[in-house]
Amino acid sequence: MAELDQLLLDPTRLAIVSLLTAAEWAEFGFVRDSVGLSDSALSKQVTTLSRSEYVEVRKGYVNKRPRTWLNLTESGRAALSAHISALQAIAERARADGASHPRG
Repeated sequence: MAELDQLLLDPTRLAIVSLLTAAEWAEFGFVRDSVGLSDSALSKQVTTLSRSEYVEVRKGYVNKRPRTWLNLTESGRAALSAHISALQAIAERARADGASHPRG
């Protein structure tokens, strides 16, 4: 059976990488608001994901205002895909086991 990704067991990190699958580069504020975190909480989670090379961070300026953008890396996409497959396998096995259990 496929292994669950320990890093993605955290619901907040799972939400971040799931959100990033739909965007090439997402602005930090958009991710923060979408996931419902404070700046510092998102920053901490992004640091964790970045250390594992699941997320890359790009900093720049828009009209002289600093901005940060986040992108899900290929290894991050692969990790999320494998994690979802493992979750699906667990659910399918539980359904099969439950269906074979006699009612009574």
